[in-house]
Amino acid sequence: MEWFEAIILGLVQGLTEFLPVSSSGHLIIGKELLGIEAADDLVFEVLVHAATVLSTIVVFRKQLWTLIKGFFKFKYNEEMDYVLKICVSMIPVFIVGVFFKDFVTGLFQSLFVVGVALMVTAFLLFFSDMASGTRRKMSLSEKKNYRNGISYWQAFVVGLSQAVAVVPGLSRSGTTISTGLLCGVRRDVMAQFSFLMVMIPILGESFLQIVGGEMSGSSIGALPLILGFLSAFVSGLFACKVMIALVKRARLSWFALYCAVVALLIFIFG
Repeated sequence: MEWFEAIILGLVQGLTEFLPVSSSGHLIIGKELLGIEAADDLVFEVLVHAATVLSTIVVFRKQLWTLIKGFFKFKYNEEMDYVLKICVSMIPVFIVGVFFKDFVTGLFQSLFVVGVALMVTAFLLFFSDMASGTRRKMSLSEKKNYRNGISYWQAFVVGLSQAVAVVPGLSRSGTTISTGLLCGVRRDVMAQFSFLMVMIPILGESFLQIVGGEMSGSSIGALPLILGFLSAFVSGLFACKVMIALVKRARLSWFALYCAVVALLIFIFG
């Protein structure tokens, strides 16, 4: 991978991470278009995902600081409730990461898998949009008066969808937001929860890559890794606020149409 290709792929990651269109799927498509052979490791993908998570931390720094301060008061308050629900949502993806890592790694070699997963993403986005609507009067969470707008069972179900969304082409944000909407979580609540719940798994995976020495064994050079990381971080900073606002207000069916078109192009030309 050349340095300019790493920058391009970093930009792709940063701009697509916050839209329900699968950033990992677009990274694979970008590699195909640039003529880059799929690497035997996921170091580049993990690093650029970590970069966009860091941009999320910067954007949500005030909310995160409030959560941290409230959590360490060591009493069951709003902040501890929210943090514990995020922890519950991470259980499924932790299990997948421990027991099915090699299987998931193999999926990143197939463009056909990306096409199928994008079609599934399109269906989920369209179905959840039709089922919930953009201006639903009152969500289930509001009717039940769940604390922080989401219950523990909803957090766990959304976590299950995040675990399934490790498949490239199956949008993590699209899958989790769609699942949350179908479970009765309000759109704005689900949008924030979706982006905050992914931070620890991705940063944890990045930490394990470094500690385990996999960074030194990567088939990609240090310069492309650094430039890809910086590119994804900077573009993620720009995209985060804009894209999250767009996800909250725009109809998900438009993103469904985009995913379906990209999937069809993959099946035709891939």
